[in-house]
Amino acid sequence: MADTVFVLNGPNLNLLGLREPEIYGHDTLDDIADGLHDQALALDLTIDLRQSNHEGHLIDWLHEANALPVKAVLLNAGGLTHTSVALHDAIKSITVPVIEVHLSNPHRREDFRHRSYVGMAAKGTIAGFGRLSYALALDAAAKL
Repeated sequence: MADTVFVLNGPNLNLLGLREPEIYGHDTLDDIADGLHDQALALDLTIDLRQSNHEGHLIDWLHEANALPVKAVLLNAGGLTHTSVALHDAIKSITVPVIEVHLSNPHRREDFRHRSYVGMAAKGTIAGFGRLSYALALDAAAKL
């Protein structure tokens, strides 16, 4: 039976492909999901990809990952990355490794994006490679 990896996506990521394509690219979240599903099969993993514009859903899903036999969580918290102490605390409260994922490189953007509450609690961070960030994170999760 394949191990499961949660791929959690936060606010506004449902608009990928439309929202600021010069920063986030033209791929939709469905495009990213399709590629991850294929990659997961090759790695003998199953992905459970979810998106919400609500912080509480992301927290509940982190708790759920800890209660289930989930190998790892890939988390792109969107703008909540830079504001959510609650997400930070949720990550710190679980034993499942969390890998922070970003399409863009926050350190090359506005100053307020340089601080990551998610990254402070995550096992590691992969950022700046567009949709490849997710693929690199899934490879890392497979090796944990």
